[in-house]
Amino acid sequence: MSFPKGFLWGGAIAANQYEGAWLEDGKQPNVTDVLVGIMSKDPGIKWDETKKKYKMELNPDKVYLSHKAVDGYHRYREDLKLMKGMGFNSFRTSIAWGRIFPNGDELEPNEAGLAYYDDMFARMNELGMEPVITLSHYETPLHLITEYGGWSNPKMIDFWLRYVKTVFTRYKGKVKFWLTFNEVNALFRMPLVAGGVLTIKDPKDPSDPIGSTTKQDQWDAYHNILVANAKTVQLGHEISEDYQIGCMMTASSVATYPYNCDPLNVVGTLDAQRMNIFFMADPFCLGIVPTYLKKVWKEDQVNVEFSDEELKLIKENTVDFLSFSYYRSTTFDRDVNLKVDTGGLTCRDNPYLKDKAPQPWGWAVDPVGLRYTLNVLYDRYHLPLLIVENGVGLDENIDEKGEIHDDFRVHYIEEHLKNVNDAIEDGVDCRGYLYWGPIDVVSAGTGEMKKRYGFVYVDRFNDGHGTLERKLKDSYYRYKEIIESNGEVLLEDE
Repeated sequence: MSFPKGFLWGGAIAANQYEGAWLEDGKQPNVTDVLVGIMSKDPGIKWDETKKKYKMELNPDKVYLSHKAVDGYHRYREDLKLMKGMGFNSFRTSIAWGRIFPNGDELEPNEAGLAYYDDMFARMNELGMEPVITLSHYETPLHLITEYGGWSNPKMIDFWLRYVKTVFTRYKGKVKFWLTFNEVNALFRMPLVAGGVLTIKDPKDPSDPIGSTTKQDQWDAYHNILVANAKTVQLGHEISEDYQIGCMMTASSVATYPYNCDPLNVVGTLDAQRMNIFFMADPFCLGIVPTYLKKVWKEDQVNVEFSDEELKLIKENTVDFLSFSYYRSTTFDRDVNLKVDTGGLTCRDNPYLKDKAPQPWGWAVDPVGLRYTLNVLYDRYHLPLLIVENGVGLDENIDEKGEIHDDFRVHYIEEHLKNVNDAIEDGVDCRGYLYWGPIDVVSAGTGEMKKRYGFVYVDRFNDGHGTLERKLKDSYYRYKEIIESNGEVLLEDE
């Protein structure tokens, strides 16, 4: 017994966590360049009272590791060979929008940026790895945010489509699988990063730019992103019949379980699922704007109106597949406030889960939650599913023999993949598993190197020092065995 023929085995990274070279070859800052961790409430921007706008002003006491990251901009060729060494037949990364249109509003693209991805995608093709390319992975050009307010401004749609048309046309024949907006359903958790939105007109407290971003601006961003996503699907299909265009959701919130049988906890769980994923995935996948949002808009005291033309556009241009991240499950208890981090929602500990990742992060480990998530999403949308993020961050160091023994990561992958197989046997059309992230990169959530996900260790540390040398961990060899057997080594004892 093994996984389906043609199953995509691989890994996933993002330009802003991997490439570095943040101002090289014409690139200008993007939103994550001014943050140390995407959950940060203290971005490196400052209000200019004279000009009445925000400008970049980095904190000299912070280490912005993403500016150099793991130097992937100069090392991607050797890194892709390491990925192929595991047998990858697919690889996910993103295009840094600011490499193509540095400020985002230029009329002509930056050729140096286009040429960089030309070579990267060609290398993937040569190595037999299907590129899975994210168009926007927390990489909105900073200029578009500080000058226009980001996605709250409908002008963003045209800026976006100019960028998308450029890369869709340039990489035709090299890339087939495209993802539009990474984890954009986290818009209300992380408006600046996930939503690319900032209130720039008379912010309530300019010293707190994120806290001053209004609900109206956030919902306007939602409106504009829905329109932009539909137009992206429409444009992509016009440019190439071969293009498969998917959305990308953070889907850990699907596996939110009522803490007990209290009917109000059951209803609260449904509401948590709705407002953390379905409110965004339903328009992308089903072409409908959920009716329950009318109540939410009234409570938020905002005005959101879609024209008949926009609703028709959204209905007629749904995505070809749904990709998602899954890291852990949580519970819902109406007596305990839900919290969020980059892994998803958190509430009371689930007493039925005995496995936790090691400290200092200690995330709950729930492989069955991945099976549940796959089933729920497939039952709801009846679209092919692609897992493009699932992994575990560990605090790791090289031992005295120069080796990295990451037994817990091996355990994590094996248990999750067994449940992916179970979901496929349940009838789910799951097309692939792209582990996050196969090489150590700067952690999105914390902005650290200490939180390592990779099969490949990178010698770089939180204070910025390190040789950037790559070393293979034990998990590299185990994932290679799994891929070489198309998962059979996992299932033979089942």
